[in-house]
Amino acid sequence: MRAKLNIEAEVAALGDLSREELAAQWERIYRCAPPKGVRRELLIRAAAWHLQAKRLGGFSTETRRMLRSAIDRVEKKIADRDSQANVVDDDIKVTNAQKRKQALPGTRLVRDWNGKTHIVDVIEDGFVFEGKIYPSLSSIARKITGAHWSGPRFFGL
Repeated sequence: MRAKLNIEAEVAALGDLSREELAAQWERIYRCAPPKGVRRELLIRAAAWHLQAKRLGGFSTETRRMLRSAIDRVEKKIADRDSQANVVDDDIKVTNAQKRKQALPGTRLVRDWNGKTHIVDVIEDGFVFEGKIYPSLSSIARKITGAHWSGPRFFGL
């Protein structure tokens, strides 16, 4: 019981540490700097978890095995997606960055232009704007502005 009270007091004391002290603790625990912009609350929780795991024991062997398996599945999915994204077709290389710019069906794009809000819904075969289906965002941007625009750029993709 006494050990539990000591841990509770130590965890509570983490809230009194400065962000710099918490970041130093993170570096000591994880052997790297905390991610840029990480909030103080996350630094406190990470330090608290590490303290409790050190004193009371961390994950069980089974939990570690399950986490490792889940990580392996996610890494395999990412590797498969990356290898499929780097396809060369007619001397045009499609990269992940380019692929991410495509809006998925069901997405709603909103753009204010000259005081009017324009809404575009993404569907499987194109884009719906003002009740009509368009093959590209650029054709919609041209209709809205009267000038040639990159549709993805106009809609902030």
